[in-house]
Amino acid sequence: MNQADEINNALTVLKKGGIILYPTDTVWGIGCDATNAQAIEKVFKLKNRSDKKSLICLVSDFKMLNEYVENVPEVAYDILKYAKKPTTIIYDNPIRVAENIIAEDNSLAIRVPKDEFCKKLIQKMRRPLVSTSANVSGEKTPQSFKEIDPVILEGVDYVVNLHHEKKSGKPSAIIKLKNDGSVKVIRQ
Repeated sequence: MNQADEINNALTVLKKGGIILYPTDTVWGIGCDATNAQAIEKVFKLKNRSDKKSLICLVSDFKMLNEYVENVPEVAYDILKYAKKPTTIIYDNPIRVAENIIAEDNSLAIRVPKDEFCKKLIQKMRRPLVSTSANVSGEKTPQSFKEIDPVILEGVDYVVNLHHEKKSGKPSAIIKLKNDGSVKVIRQ
């Protein structure tokens, strides 16, 4: 399978409210349409994760970021432009996403991946894509495809057939940007 076929196959599943296992810019991830509450519920259930814990989602570019965050602080663009590694930013007041992906403090973690597969998939979907590590909650994040728990492999609706894609196995850095201008590093 080539990348274009895999994007189309994943898109078909995502548009029907399914969940996929796919290579992100960091680790293998479980994904779904971030605007589909039922699909997000399936992700929480598969990971055996409390829905009180929020999820990360990916957008294709700064333009899409602005469509799903009420007010992107100016400093976010500089952080993302100069970041040496994948960086997720937690923004206040997300908009146009499913309620069950938003944290209790009305924030949402969003990353703009540089990974070609992720960018193309999100561009074609025209919506943010949930991105959570491919593990059962509390278990170790798999460093490679072969370390992914069979429960996860069997629980998704589609596995993107790009197993040769090498992932660093390192989660992204996470920074919380509040609308009051405060910045807090959550994970380096």
